[in-house]
Amino acid sequence: MIVRTLLAALCAGLLAGILILPVQYARVVPLIVHAESYENGGAHEHHAASPSFFVSPAYAHGAGGAHEEGEGGGTLVESRLLGTLLADLVAGAGFALLLAGASLVLGLPLNRRNGVFWGLAGFATVTLAPALGLAPELPAMPAAELGMRQAWWLATAAFTALGLFLLVTRRSAGLKAAGIFALLLPHLWGAPQPTDLASPVPPALAAEFAVASLVTSALFWVMIGTFAGRFLDRAATRSPLPA
Repeated sequence: MIVRTLLAALCAGLLAGILILPVQYARVVPLIVHAESYENGGAHEHHAASPSFFVSPAYAHGAGGAHEEGEGGGTLVESRLLGTLLADLVAGAGFALLLAGASLVLGLPLNRRNGVFWGLAGFATVTLAPALGLAPELPAMPAAELGMRQAWWLATAAFTALGLFLLVTRRSAGLKAAGIFALLLPHLWGAPQPTDLASPVPPALAAEFAVASLVTSALFWVMIGTFAGRFLDRAATRSPLPA
């Protein structure tokens, strides 16, 4: 049963990873390409777009730092498209397995009736809460040291997951209060910030990217939760998984 559950979650995540790609290319990737023109004082450089806005702003700046130079425009576009698709598939599969694993470990059902809420909880934990301190970053934007940002992001995600668990599953007022404190603690501590805030990227472009990234990530997580719930229901009844 565990194998069927994980397989169902894997299929759900891969499907979500495929379906989110057109949304990224419609709303997010053009903003990344635009921001690349501000790198190195305006010298235009290309690098493969990464869906790190699905994961954490801590990995968005400098995580994939190598620039790719194609022999032609077509090669560059194909490289960017393939890299983004592969990253979407990996992220979708990983997030879906994370939800399914949490469901099994915590003994809480994940099905078609509550899949959307599981997806929203994943979005709040992995993307929204960290973004309150570390907004999604475009190329050429200032950022604090990568290790510090990663550590803060991991701590924020962990405390957010704990806080949501206590608030949703516990009736004790004390435990609910502890859940609220867990949600607030990383933000009371504060995210690491760069010492120099100067950036060639226009503030309007950075704000548009942050909004587009968060909305796209929310849609991604909702799809993952919805598909995972439906596929897990089918796995539980031993029905064939959707093609």
